[in-house]
Amino acid sequence: MRENIVIIPTYNEKDNIDSIIRCVLELSVEFDILIVDDGSPDGTADIVKKLMGEYPDNVFILERSGKLGLGTAYIAGFKWCLKNGYTYIYEMDADFSHNPLDLINLHNACIKGADVAVGSRYKTGINVVNWPMSRILLSFGASKYVRFITGMKLTDTTAGFVCYNKKVLETINLDNIKMIGYAFQIEMKFKAWLHKFKIEEVTIVFTDRQKGVSKMSGGIVGEAIFGVIKMKLQSVFNRKKYLS
Repeated sequence: MRENIVIIPTYNEKDNIDSIIRCVLELSVEFDILIVDDGSPDGTADIVKKLMGEYPDNVFILERSGKLGLGTAYIAGFKWCLKNGYTYIYEMDADFSHNPLDLINLHNACIKGADVAVGSRYKTGINVVNWPMSRILLSFGASKYVRFITGMKLTDTTAGFVCYNKKVLETINLDNIKMIGYAFQIEMKFKAWLHKFKIEEVTIVFTDRQKGVSKMSGGIVGEAIFGVIKMKLQSVFNRKKYLS
């Protein structure tokens, strides 16, 4: 049975996808890769399929019809990975903002007992490269806001570089996850925390993409701001239903 698999959602990542896949496959720890592509018109899926010919036992793809949201991409990926028997399931961006080498640190944290390992930009200060100050303040402030509203003791509540032990994903009702944008990351951590899983933060350095276009938008920020309040209220007044 294979142990580790990295889910990488993609939309128009032809400039990065070949390199990120090869970097992950060259690590000292063995990781398989599942690409969840939302109908990229730039040919991202075609590049992945060529790599599947080189690495038929390690690279896989789920193709979807269009941009259906980051959260739904990860949920589709989680279900595929659980069905195929993986123990440690990772989230990572395609654009090298997450250093593939840090997958090993997330892996080690879970091997040592963490149920969820979070690659944190803020555990030891602000470890972000090439972001304008406005975006740093937005991201750092959002994590502080989420921590205040939810009560989670995490410095980087919005982080998208994460490893889940399969038991976490088997416990959380993935069909009941409501957030579809970047706030999905908050909701997953919050539900893992409410289920009392052990969440450990691992310090990383986050480097903004050098190639391709950012997917951040005002709607994504709005979902996070208002969705977190709704999420917290549901967990307080109807926790059993919220966790069902």
